[in-house]
Amino acid sequence: MDGGNEAPNGPRLITEGEWAGWRFWGDSDPFEAQSGPYYFREEEDGSIRCAFRAEKKHMNGGGFMHGGCMMTFADFALFALAWRELENTHAVTVSLGGEYVGPAHEGDLVECTGEVVKSGKSMVFVRGLISTGGEPMMTFSGVIKKVARRL
Repeated sequence: MDGGNEAPNGPRLITEGEWAGWRFWGDSDPFEAQSGPYYFREEEDGSIRCAFRAEKKHMNGGGFMHGGCMMTFADFALFALAWRELENTHAVTVSLGGEYVGPAHEGDLVECTGEVVKSGKSMVFVRGLISTGGEPMMTFSGVIKKVARRL
């Protein structure tokens, strides 16, 4: 993995392995680094796709993906889907809601697509769909607030 000359807290481009061509925030978000890792890339049509490979640590006691993992991935996806609107800013999640509609299992490729519904001076509204194997797992929507970075 290579961060190249990119901003220290910005997304880093991965240059090798299964996730070559994808980006991630690395250790700049310790919680996501521990719970993921989660990745995103820009598709040819300009849309953003997020993904991760489901591991045992993401499962609940019944062998299905834990709802908290899906919500954490949805929170990651809010920021990835709004990546362009958030360049050179710091932001926090103000609101995030979702509906669980299907499972994932260990080894599944979990993906997310979505869109920025509206982006204003200080707020960004996002919605998305998390799926695996073309089957929906979760729909979500959320609001991100741009804030001044504390030192």
